[in-house]
Amino acid sequence: MLTNRRKNFVVAMSLIAPFVLIFALVFLYPTIRMVQLSFTEGPLIGQGQWIGLENYRELLTDNLFYTSLKNNGYFVLLTVVPTTVLALLIALAVNRLSGRLQAVMLMIFFLPYILPVSVVTMIWAWMLDFQFGILQPVFAFFTGKPVPVFKNPSWVMPMVAVVTIWWTNGFNVLLFIAGLRNIPSELYEASALDGATKRQQFFRVTWPLLWPVTTLVLTLQLILQLKIFDQVYLLSNGGPFNSSYVLLLMVYREAFQLNHGGYASAIALVLFLVIVVVSVLQFQLLRAGGKRQ
Repeated sequence: MLTNRRKNFVVAMSLIAPFVLIFALVFLYPTIRMVQLSFTEGPLIGQGQWIGLENYRELLTDNLFYTSLKNNGYFVLLTVVPTTVLALLIALAVNRLSGRLQAVMLMIFFLPYILPVSVVTMIWAWMLDFQFGILQPVFAFFTGKPVPVFKNPSWVMPMVAVVTIWWTNGFNVLLFIAGLRNIPSELYEASALDGATKRQQFFRVTWPLLWPVTTLVLTLQLILQLKIFDQVYLLSNGGPFNSSYVLLLMVYREAFQLNHGGYASAIALVLFLVIVVVSVLQFQLLRAGGKRQ
């Protein structure tokens, strides 16, 4: 018996060891190093002098930090709920289809998700170009003139949000499709026999059973959109007038352009804590809301 337990333990450890080693090398050690670096004035690579909480004190007086934090929050408002609602509506429509037509529609909505961010931003930068963009006539129709959207403080973040929703929404649609297919058809048949309308079936059957998937989508989107960097960097580079400057862009500037490794680590750690606190709080609130349904 002891021999079998030892064999099982050895086998289990041999299976777990590769993951533990990779996790420690790729995530755990860099995280510990980042925390240590945030209490120094050191460069990105190399030793620095220990200064305690000075980086965090400086952060509290940095106007650019508050601007970036506000822009992160604004972007979350522009994307998280809208992309979830849009994905749900698309999933409900696609779920009514069948056969090859459904497969084609799923492919159309999921295709942007597999594109790299550089290709996505290139496509949209071309379509929204001030001089020859094919979408500029649409702006001219509503505003009376073409709009340089990535150079206009009022337009830049909403347009980055549109690009992000178009790019990432396919994955959310797949999650909702999976959730809809897991709802037993017998529930709809029973509710129809009881005289329930389509609207009543949605709010009494579909929505409560789809709530766990909705919670997952909202939580994933909140985490992803708080970490926005690529789209802003490639489309507007934080401008104009810092109107699209976000926290990860600030980390990039401090770490890789100014070589302020300690200060960049402090910003990154604050962003990490914000993501953890906000995402856990949102998940708990959504789960509590689901229990009341």
